[in-house]
Order: sequence, then structure tokens, then C-alpha cells
Amino acid sequence: MDRKEFLGLVGTSIGAIVLGSCLQSCKKQNNSPTAPTVDFTLDLNSSTNSALLSNGGYLYSNGVIVAKTTTGTFIAVSQACTHQGSAVIFQPVGNSFQCNSHGAKFASNGTVTNGPANSNLKQYTCTLTGTSLRVNG
Repeated sequence: MDRKEFLGLVGTSIGAIVLGSCLQSCKKQNNSPTAPTVDFTLDLNSSTNSALLSNGGYLYSNGVIVAKTTTGTFIAVSQACTHQGSAVIFQPVGNSFQCNSHGAKFASNGTVTNGPANSNLKQYTCTLTGTSLRVNG
């Protein structure tokens, strides 16, 4: 192998590396965090969980956002937006979730209603027994 062939191979290899790097960074952003499997209980008598005593209130626990809708039902979805992992907030008007980082919106069951997120939030089951709210899924 002479110098010209060697430099040609080196140049081709570097070009392939740079091209691969460029293509990787140009991929559509969707850093969807993996939604946790959970099973926990919230004591609604505890001051820590007092936000859930009012319709429209919400709190974060164990990677989940738990909310009480305007009609008094409990709903829970994964707290991390599926676009880039920012915490979503509960919007009582419409009983929906929103990511304030990039504007993604989700229905009460976690379904994407407005991008840039393109995958749904994981929905969890809420079961109220007395003053204990079990969240699992």
C-alpha cells in the first residue's frame, strides 16, 4: 500500500465516522423515558397528599403524576413527558396534562393530543378505598 492509498483509506474512514455522527444528531428527537411499573398507596389524610383533596389538585409520587379531576375522579399517568422527559403538569380545565418545556399536551388517559411528543404517557389505575388511594400498573 502506498501513501496515496493509505491517505485515501484514512479519509474515507474519517468521512464515514463524521457522516454517521451527523446522521445520528439529525434523527428526530424522542427521548422517551421508560415509564415505571408502580404499585403504591397514598394516604389522603396525610398533609403530604393534601393537594388531592381538592378537585383539580395534583401531586408527583414515584415517577407518576396523580390528579383529581374537576368531577372528583382520580387519574394517574407517568410524570415524564415522552418528548424529552420534562415533568408534565395537570390542567384542570379539560382534565388534561401538559409539558411546559415544549408544549406537548396529553388527554386524561395519557394519549398525545398535541406534539412534539409522539408517544403516549403510561396510564395507571387508581383505586380509592376509604382514604387510601392505590396507584398501580
